[in-house]
Amino acid sequence: MMALLAGVAFPGAAAADTKPDAAPNAAPGPFDGATVRRLAQAMAKHAYQAPDSRLPGAIDKMDFDQYRGVRFKKDSALWRGQGLNFQIEFLPRGFLYRPRIDIFEVTNGQSVRAPYNPDLFTYDDPKLRVLDDIGFAGFRIHYPINRPDYFDEICVFLGASYFRAVARGQTYGLSARGFANGTGDPKGEEFALFRAFWLEKPQPGMTAIVVHALLDSPTVTGAYRFTIRPGDETIFDVESVVYPRRTIAGSGIAPLTGMFYFDANDRQHVDDARPAAHDSEGLSMWSGKGDQLWRPLVNPIDLQFSAFSDVTPKGFGLMQRKRAFADFQDLALSYEKRPSLWIEPIGDWGEGAIDLVELPTPNEVNDNIVAFWRPKAPLTAGGEYTYTYRMHWGWDNPWSSRFARVSETRIGATGDHKGRFVILDFTGDAVKSLGLDAKLHADLGTNAGDIRNVVVVPNPEIQGWRITFEFYPGSAKIAELHCILASEQAPLSETWVYRWTP
Repeated sequence: MMALLAGVAFPGAAAADTKPDAAPNAAPGPFDGATVRRLAQAMAKHAYQAPDSRLPGAIDKMDFDQYRGVRFKKDSALWRGQGLNFQIEFLPRGFLYRPRIDIFEVTNGQSVRAPYNPDLFTYDDPKLRVLDDIGFAGFRIHYPINRPDYFDEICVFLGASYFRAVARGQTYGLSARGFANGTGDPKGEEFALFRAFWLEKPQPGMTAIVVHALLDSPTVTGAYRFTIRPGDETIFDVESVVYPRRTIAGSGIAPLTGMFYFDANDRQHVDDARPAAHDSEGLSMWSGKGDQLWRPLVNPIDLQFSAFSDVTPKGFGLMQRKRAFADFQDLALSYEKRPSLWIEPIGDWGEGAIDLVELPTPNEVNDNIVAFWRPKAPLTAGGEYTYTYRMHWGWDNPWSSRFARVSETRIGATGDHKGRFVILDFTGDAVKSLGLDAKLHADLGTNAGDIRNVVVVPNPEIQGWRITFEFYPGSAKIAELHCILASEQAPLSETWVYRWTP
């Protein structure tokens, strides 16, 4: 369980309205591709009723160590021994994960509830074994992704509408969610819940699995269909439709959640022997016009909210570009093996913005980074909104770029300690073949403060180029900086964008 929970906090695991109620109108019986959509649409016409979060006394106040001491028996996995490429292991309720989540198996158009039995689990503390039919909190999907004779965990759905996945050779890192509402709002955020799942039993030989999920919260319901294909890059094809109970001004589509503690661009107030610690190091964006932007993440003193307006975006993602052990020097947490997650919108998403929320964190335990697409127009009560997208969990962007990329952002004090000294390294095919005598320059600017002593030089150590400059903020309280490496004819790199605060 440590691998599942480390670095992740699920503040929305308990529903906003704790009034106990019966399970949603999800019941065994006929099932087709529109079943969950019909349920979500019907539920949106009624007031929200929270799922049952009551627990027997023995597990009502379970702590983290007790929770991870309850383990599912692998021999009891759904579909084990049936010659299929997928197996399902269920997760217990307790600790942060109190709501009972309905889970169904779908075979030949019929759904049956996954039966609960306390003997599906082993218990480090025998007092935690209760006979009540308490159901499950979520589930894991297993698949032989790394070798043919072992079913590795490749995906988990647990807590609110959170889920995580890995590609071949990776370990868990950042998370995704079904829907976000009010992220970064001082009034507080609402965490929707996947309160029921339907797992389509795959046929022998199939290398994809389909999972349906029913989303619910005080302000919105939704139906999600995930087609999951594990591999060198693990792909989720997501078909979603949401039904607002109330008008939502700050909706978040395809939200991503990760952790950034420190790196060479931002390690003030951090006393740590390692060079970096983070799930993701930057937000990558490809705009509808084809612009490519790179925004290094920070661990701010105060909450920071950034919005990048766009029309019909080509994609965005929280990316981990550092891939060497030396980048992190952490044998236990293996940050270099954590996934990047790229969102590829399918169809026209219209006008809106890619929002980035950065929260301060004193350690690497809690997620503090959120990125998502926010439609320009509010989602109105009684409406129906469809979003289809592809999620790429992997080692890098799913497509190569003609532009050089920012491979390193390093920031420290200037010699006089009145400004910041910035180092940007650029790598990629666009600059790899350039001679040392190439004439390149920095298209560099800021909306506040003063930039001085700009230097552009080759960096043969990385077969790339380096830009250095000094930034003097003066009396500014905030500054937005940008930089592009360019030749005399055209830009050669993606656009580096950065927010400076004191």
